[in-house]
Amino acid sequence: MRILILGGTGAMGVSLVRILEEKGKDEIFVTSRRSHEDRAHVHYLKGNAQNDAWMDGILAKGPWDVIVDFMIYGTVHFQKRCPVLLKSTGQYVFFSSSRVYANAEGKKITEETPRLLDTTNDEKYLKTDEYALAKAREENILRKAGKANWTIIRPYITYNDERLQLGTMEKEFWLYRALHGRTVVFTKDLADTLTTMTYGYDVAMGIASVLGKTEAMGQIFHIVQPKPMKWQKVAEIYQKTFQKVTGREMRIKYLPNAKEFSKVFNNHWQVYCDRLYPRVFNNSKISHFLGPDYSWTTMEKGLADCLTHFIREKHHFLQINWEIEGWLDRKTGENTPILEIPGKSKKIVYLISRNLPHGEAELVLRALRMAKRVVKGKNGME
Repeated sequence: MRILILGGTGAMGVSLVRILEEKGKDEIFVTSRRSHEDRAHVHYLKGNAQNDAWMDGILAKGPWDVIVDFMIYGTVHFQKRCPVLLKSTGQYVFFSSSRVYANAEGKKITEETPRLLDTTNDEKYLKTDEYALAKAREENILRKAGKANWTIIRPYITYNDERLQLGTMEKEFWLYRALHGRTVVFTKDLADTLTTMTYGYDVAMGIASVLGKTEAMGQIFHIVQPKPMKWQKVAEIYQKTFQKVTGREMRIKYLPNAKEFSKVFNNHWQVYCDRLYPRVFNNSKISHFLGPDYSWTTMEKGLADCLTHFIREKHHFLQINWEIEGWLDRKTGENTPILEIPGKSKKIVYLISRNLPHGEAELVLRALRMAKRVVKGKNGME
């Protein structure tokens, strides 16, 4: 098969490319904004897959047997692109999310579980294009497009060596602090909620298992490992592994609930319309394609292995949010050394956030940003 993978150099895409490459049966084409060396059956196409004109040129290089799409679109953009993508391939694999599901009230989630978009009465929420709603709306566009050559994939929280989550926090908000000897901040209500996290390679294996399969057309699959655990247990796995690898303690301070936490992180809907729902899945549908003997990576092993690899191999952190870092230090009574913070403006942001209550800090920082835009505008007119 000729397989085109859009956005295929991210964590999930890299695993999928490796799996397909090892099979040695397909010609794989991967879009990326950066240059990569081609290999025997893997060809990289440098460019921006969000750019319609560039993508039209790539699609014209078909026919494509399969397109796997890892891109994140806005709903309006996807409305425009969807017909072109479906027309250009035998099978279009759309990357959605299991965040689309409503609260299953303790029952196991199946692909038929109602979605938030179809069940919520929260008008304020429905006016947003928050991730869970955007993905559900894009699913609707796909399903109403008049073709059935699509497959929808709904992963849930995935992890690997570069991406390790705790509640809604990426590693930049908790592991960075732990490695720098500061206390991690979490909340009791999140800690007491059931979640399911899946190793990225397992998700990629699930995707690979449905490629080119006629019986997967017009179907939806969530790809999740079968055994949930509470976030408290996830935190304990991180603590135990951190202690083993570094010889140091990873301290955690628990706030009573996520109310203030979600305001600071600006992720109210993610917390209250997802992370505080018990997320337990029935994965029998994708297991039919993976086979009855497929061995899912357990959270205990996968999280411990990935955290160990990240620390020992000195992987990098993405950009640190110094405004949030200041708030976290304020909660723990700790201080980040000023020399650790790059740049004068980031130092100022940190100090304001560290030393003022969140509401006051937010007002001051907003005023500073507005003043900066005004000065920049005036300089631009001179």
